[in-house]
Amino acid sequence: YEKSGELLTMVAGCFYNLTSAETNDELQAIAMELSPKMSEYSASILLNEGLFARIKAVYDQKDKLKLNSAQQKLLEDIYESFANNGANLNDEQKVVYKELSAKLSQLTLVFGQNVLKATNAWTMLITNEDDLAGLKDDTKAMLRANAEKKGLNGWLLDLKPTTYIPVMEDCQNRDIRRELYTAYNTRAIGGEFDNTQIIIDIVNTRLALAQLFDKACHADKSLVKTCAESKENVYNFLDQLRESYMPVAEQEVAELQEFAKAKGFYATLQPWDWSFFSKQLKEEKYAISDDLIRPYFQKEKVIEGVFGFAKRMYGITFKENKNIQVYHPEVIPYEVFDQKGKYLAVFYLDFHPRDGKRGGAWMNNFQEQYGKHRPHVVNVMNFTRATDSKPALFSYDEVETFLHEFGHGLHGMLTQCQYAAQNGTNVPRDFVELPSQFNENFLSEKEFLDTFAKHYETGEVIPQDLVDKIQAAANYHVAYACVRQLSFGYLDMAWHTLTSPFVVPETLTATEAVIKFGDKAMAGVQVLPLVPGTHMQYAFTHIFSGGYAAGYYSYKWSELLDADAFSVFKAAKEKSGTIFDKKAADLYRKNILEKGGSAKPMDLYRAFRGGEPSIDALLERDGIKK
Repeated sequence: YEKSGELLTMVAGCFYNLTSAETNDELQAIAMELSPKMSEYSASILLNEGLFARIKAVYDQKDKLKLNSAQQKLLEDIYESFANNGANLNDEQKVVYKELSAKLSQLTLVFGQNVLKATNAWTMLITNEDDLAGLKDDTKAMLRANAEKKGLNGWLLDLKPTTYIPVMEDCQNRDIRRELYTAYNTRAIGGEFDNTQIIIDIVNTRLALAQLFDKACHADKSLVKTCAESKENVYNFLDQLRESYMPVAEQEVAELQEFAKAKGFYATLQPWDWSFFSKQLKEEKYAISDDLIRPYFQKEKVIEGVFGFAKRMYGITFKENKNIQVYHPEVIPYEVFDQKGKYLAVFYLDFHPRDGKRGGAWMNNFQEQYGKHRPHVVNVMNFTRATDSKPALFSYDEVETFLHEFGHGLHGMLTQCQYAAQNGTNVPRDFVELPSQFNENFLSEKEFLDTFAKHYETGEVIPQDLVDKIQAAANYHVAYACVRQLSFGYLDMAWHTLTSPFVVPETLTATEAVIKFGDKAMAGVQVLPLVPGTHMQYAFTHIFSGGYAAGYYSYKWSELLDADAFSVFKAAKEKSGTIFDKKAADLYRKNILEKGGSAKPMDLYRAFRGGEPSIDALLERDGIKK
């Protein structure tokens, strides 16, 4: 059963990555046509009574069979996948299940497509350069190029991260910041690509599916196999973080308000003011900015550094191979080898934004690992391009994101599992971000930075005083960032702990009702004023089309684990003298990166750690607990 459908899995892995990384109208039309067929195909297997009877016959004898641990877990996972997808339902319920599953598949696909289309549909032409005061020359050159591509004269703003972030941070024209913020946070609200009814239908369909299985809500069904295990544990975790971080976040907002007043800004800080003044305060407090850091993060050197990190930690090497087929000329393909020169994987890097690529960054498999069959893994990002006068110079956040996605990539490349269903990132949501977030810890380490962070013009290694500033600024507005993530987690849980269908009150429009629901869910961690008529949930692909429904909390859960895991390396450094401690790295690789989902995740973590994780490492790293 595990080995069946290999060709479809491989083709689907390629196709669905293209619909995210290099899509077009034709691919999107195919995806729409395929969506119900794929749901029907999956349901036809999972609801096949004869097949399930044979699986159950083996499952019922599992205690008598001589199975290794991977086989035992595979048997349990396959049985539970059938049970969780309706195999134990009666005939009437199975029909309903198939209908709801197909509907949900279509809805989530449309949600994501609406977000991409709404993002691409918005532009704003600036014809007076004075309106762009504060923007860097590189940013203005990019905006000028955007306009020229469309045959326009001026500077063309869009909603891609490479435009949105620098404009929100640097543009002195508050009206433009407000307009860009409003456009970004009204994507898919109303108009041609409206997601209002899509959101309602998604949550109600998920609820109906959960209740088919006698679960009160979607979260009750989806959290069973996670580290958290229940909605109560998720809420307890979110509440614990809120109690620790919220007072500090409020202090951060008050401090920034006072700073803005000292700069002659007497209005209440609005969301479109936060990044603008936050960047200035950071530069004033720590004398640090992306302008100082970018020259040391040339794209090619960053790639060398990240690959060098993998070699120091795990002994693996990357060799570019231009004979490997790619889906876009910008994609760079590599062959990956272990410390003995044995082939491990094919790895693809896709760095820059395009109209056919959705925003954000992610890792995917084109081909899965199982046994001796090695994987093909891709990291997709949306980072700063080169200009006519400069090579591609990455921001600190972009390099951190690269390390994050590379952590997922290593999870996929180093995996050594008997079965594809258990390899690499095939782990619970609240464990999958551990390898990615763990990697981020190394970026502020001078020992790592010295291996690649060299000025693109002079070749000078990043100076110690700049690294000191980076480390000093590491916890800048960390509480604000935390409560922002908590707000997304609370929103996710609010939608997916509904125990009755969401109904629009007669006194409200559907849009008003959805926005009001979202505002209420996030109210407990709201530190900036609400902007009427806007809401991020309309483009919240993670929970409405990206597999994180009732699972967004997992980013913070994994953060607890990554801080605890990195504390092992910090302690080891005191003995070995290097943050790339070989003994700690071998333990981490053997128990976390190689094992994938072949055992219970917390058992794997305890095997690496030698005990239970503690929240103290996270609170100490963030400066919340001294």
